[in-house]
Amino acid sequence: MKKKIENLMLFGWATSLIATLGSLYFSQVRLFEPCTLCWYQRILMYPIVLILLIGIIRKDSSAAIYSFFLSIIGLCLSTYHYALQKMTFLNDAAPACGRVPCTGQYINWFGFITIPFLAGTAFLIISIVSYVVIRNRRGENKS
Repeated sequence: MKKKIENLMLFGWATSLIATLGSLYFSQVRLFEPCTLCWYQRILMYPIVLILLIGIIRKDSSAAIYSFFLSIIGLCLSTYHYALQKMTFLNDAAPACGRVPCTGQYINWFGFITIPFLAGTAFLIISIVSYVVIRNRRGENKS
């Protein structure tokens, strides 16, 4: 595996690790109870940490394929969740999420940074990194 691909996978892994530790910090230290959509985003983010770590250790860039698809689904989900929080006309259509409403905002830094925004940013970074790794991997196979 080329050093560039290895560094990209390491960057994607670090992003997913920070997102995972951040979600655990919010729920276990700050005691923010996650809503249903937050749980789904966690379900998509947590495996990416292991998938990319195993890919880095085994020097197998095909792990980026799996992280790409998980992160794309997570990006769509976090975008929907963020829209529920920020677009008032969607609040009425928001599904009942259980004990914690999905429209709730535990944090609202600078008026736009919420937890789904942070998750979406992490999913976007991982998606881009994974896509670049996949494209470079295909280029290696052709030559």
